[in-house]
Amino acid sequence: MNMTALEGKIAVVTGASRGIGRAIALELAREGADVVVNYRARAEAASAVVDEIAALGRRAVAVQANMADPADIERLFRTAVETFGGVDILICNAATGYIGSVMEQTTKAWDTTMNVNVRSVLLCAQSAFPIMCERGGGSIVVLTSPGGGRAVPQYTAIGVSKAAVNTLTMYLAVEFAPHGVRVNAVSPGLCDTDALRYYPFLVETLKTAEEITPAGRKVTPQDVAQVVTFLCGDRAAMLCGEIITVDGGLFRLFPVVQREGANAR
Repeated sequence: MNMTALEGKIAVVTGASRGIGRAIALELAREGADVVVNYRARAEAASAVVDEIAALGRRAVAVQANMADPADIERLFRTAVETFGGVDILICNAATGYIGSVMEQTTKAWDTTMNVNVRSVLLCAQSAFPIMCERGGGSIVVLTSPGGGRAVPQYTAIGVSKAAVNTLTMYLAVEFAPHGVRVNAVSPGLCDTDALRYYPFLVETLKTAEEITPAGRKVTPQDVAQVVTFLCGDRAAMLCGEIITVDGGLFRLFPVVQREGANAR
């Protein structure tokens, strides 16, 4: 039997019940990993992902955990160890955020966005690190956004949180690498998922973006999942602290996309 790239590895994927997180969980399983499928509220969808992974011949378990709750994060990793014996791969995909201008931001929405999008990455990494070290190393991949490096309308809190994630990725990478734990980030372009429907500006620009993307099509969750999975394997051994954009070249043209979107409004 041919060994797959991640044979025998155990992965934790946050926000894995739908969209990009689901695609990542399934791609990791195709490459041989057993997967802890984290979800916050969509139990039925998470169970469906577990069933799909089982159909691929890998083990999986769905674990409800709110990334805004430190106790839930601790329980998530405790369950991973109790169920599968450890953690080799951590994918920090869960995210949230309030859509609105700077003046529309509230303290509650701001704190929730930062806790889920940034603090959870820190807490998950802190939980995973000692477990990975005991197993000889591991890989952490964080999902970020081009909005962390450029202004996107109505994206204030999320954009700031992603900028923080980018910097946190760098600090985790340089501190963890000497111990055999690599940390990188993946920044998807406009990807047509259910989550995109919460961002009216991005929905408006999706068609325009697809038309002008140099690669000739929009990004799919599978495109993102394949890059994430590559970063988890030995072939990416010397990638450390990188932020890899998966957008078909779109954001090299982002000022054009922004003007088109503004005109459409």
